[in-house]
Amino acid sequence: MSADDMDRRDRSKRQHRQQRRRRVWVIAAASLVMVLLGGGVATAVVLTGQGGAVGSTPTASVTASPGVFPSDHPSANDGRKPCISLNVLSSYENAELVARLVEGYNARPRSVDGRCVDAVVSKAVSGTAATAAAGGFPGVAADDKPTVWLPDASSWLAVAQDAGGAENVPTEGTSIGSSAIVLAMPQSLAEAIGWSEDRPTWNEVFNAARDEATWSWMEHPEWGAFKLGKTSPLMASSGQAAMLAEFGSEAGSLAEITTSQIHSTKVVNAVRQDELATTHYMATPERFLAQARASEKQGSIADFLSAVIIDEKTVWDYNRGITSPDGVSRAESTPPGEQLVPIYPSDGYYVADNPLTVLEGPWVDASEKEAARDLLTFAGTKQGQQLVRAAGYHDLNGALDPIVSQVGGLPERPSGALAFPGREVLAAIESAFPEVRKRAQVLFLVDVSGSMEEKIPTGETKLAAAKKAIEQALGHFSKGDNIGLAAFSAVDDGPVTPGLVSPVGDARTDRAKFLEALGALRPVEFTPLYTAIDTFAEQSAAAWDPERINAIVLLSDGKNETLGPSPTSKKQLLAGLERLHDETPVLVFTLAYGANADTKTLREISTVTGAQFYDATDPTKISAVLGDLVTSF
Repeated sequence: MSADDMDRRDRSKRQHRQQRRRRVWVIAAASLVMVLLGGGVATAVVLTGQGGAVGSTPTASVTASPGVFPSDHPSANDGRKPCISLNVLSSYENAELVARLVEGYNARPRSVDGRCVDAVVSKAVSGTAATAAAGGFPGVAADDKPTVWLPDASSWLAVAQDAGGAENVPTEGTSIGSSAIVLAMPQSLAEAIGWSEDRPTWNEVFNAARDEATWSWMEHPEWGAFKLGKTSPLMASSGQAAMLAEFGSEAGSLAEITTSQIHSTKVVNAVRQDELATTHYMATPERFLAQARASEKQGSIADFLSAVIIDEKTVWDYNRGITSPDGVSRAESTPPGEQLVPIYPSDGYYVADNPLTVLEGPWVDASEKEAARDLLTFAGTKQGQQLVRAAGYHDLNGALDPIVSQVGGLPERPSGALAFPGREVLAAIESAFPEVRKRAQVLFLVDVSGSMEEKIPTGETKLAAAKKAIEQALGHFSKGDNIGLAAFSAVDDGPVTPGLVSPVGDARTDRAKFLEALGALRPVEFTPLYTAIDTFAEQSAAAWDPERINAIVLLSDGKNETLGPSPTSKKQLLAGLERLHDETPVLVFTLAYGANADTKTLREISTVTGAQFYDATDPTKISAVLGDLVTSF
């Protein structure tokens, strides 16, 4: 190591020691009152900035004032049939909370307007739900449309209203519990950088993420670059919070961020630089953590993740061994060897308030509204709030279940909690994201083996449905993104064919050429899966751009199949991908298409490259699954 490098390392370490001496973890009595549990009694918890920020997203409380939660008072008997059907829509993040709440409500007799009530839960990605609510849930039968929308944060009500949904979505809902959005880090990494003891500012977080040598200065070069995971602000509350933190910290204040600051050229350029540290985006935080767990099992979580911006409840889930490989289902296993540590930046952190919202669309009748209000009343009772705590959330008095706190490693919240800002700021953030997000360089790699000629339940061939899905997915890419198209099969023991049919180029100017090549694809014969991935991963790595998300989107409906011995073995493929990941990381997102896809191998491929596996083994879901996948960019 040169003298200059040693001096730089020593300066960095001294700075971190000075920061630890300067900063004190403050839990202010004026901001946080200790919670006393027992018999449903709790003292008030005041969140600094919660509901008090200028232009903040409005929220209400189930209880008129903090204190004793009333007991549930169900009916003596269920009302008459037919029951009122109460459709409740949750986010993916709070789906467990809402399911528990509805189960508890349904477990006891209910009578609204003399009729019984049957509450049913469904879930959707927050951004998708906001768009659907704004449009009155187009394509959904009136009887199946939700009466209650319970997103994980009130910010989505503002998004829906801004999208033209004022007639369907009220300006505010009623909070039933909360979960702070934090910076979560593997414990060893948090300790090495000093943030497990001393709260960093968001600027310190983003500066560390931008510096390729951060872990080298901390004497951990084996951890590689600082890898920061984020969800898309168009899809998830944690993504909104991350984007707000970037703009707020660059503008000088999270609590007082304004639309003019968001539109400032200086601030936009600074945020664009912050975004370059992002590994890739996701629709839900659970996918990140499933991949992090897979990385830990293969060696070290640091190979995939240095930090991720997620909510407290998700930290608890991860630390107790629950992940979601596909963002939808839940997989339970033993707790991870290395726990995540929640970090609450000292200049503020946002709180997701889980507003129970009674929709106002024309499909909602008077009896359904009454049933919704009855569910809301139950949510504020002693029994309802117990379910909130059991699901990993702070109740309306700020109390957290002691076991959740212990297992999740969740401390008492320090000062600095913030409500999401108001509608104008959120709209500005959403419109700014396409301008500042890290650009993508993506090659679509499509299996065109003979089996792609098979028909699916829609009556289309697999290949025809895949073409439609890919064309729809192109709508996600914008100015500055690069896309290309390759396909693979083989005739007898011949080479991979047709190969690269549309070279990687500008997503706007080369779109017509891409679509022409896509339309010309035809099913061929064999499936040289290993050789195709190996070939195009090498080519993508040769064109690797550090200022882009470099990726391959692989769509395959079968297993590696060649006429003779495969030129590339699975072992060789995985070893090659691992080598590339260490040098010029190309993320290979794999999509299993149809029931015969080799899901095990596709999972291994995505894991070794630090990407994700997507499941479209039900081929009729190909468009939705691919649409979810491209939110990674």
